[in-house]
Amino acid sequence: MKTNVNENPQRAKSQTDRILSYMSEGRTITPGEALNLFGCMRLGARIADIKKKGFIVYSDFVNVPTKDGGTARVKQYHI
Repeated sequence: MKTNVNENPQRAKSQTDRILSYMSEGRTITPGEALNLFGCMRLGARIADIKKKGFIVYSDFVNVPTKDGGTARVKQYHI
């Protein structure tokens, strides 16, 4: 049996809509931020969905700190 964790599914926004709203406020987002903020494990797929809606999404590579004290190069998206 499937259970919807949203109290009101009609009012619940999809991950794609929440990420689009977040970026529409002038913010950038990386995969780690998407996971922490929205529980999104596939940011690239959500960005593709946003592009399908007709939005232009820009990306840059940035270095982010890792747990072991190093850095990782990831994509950072913005509109």
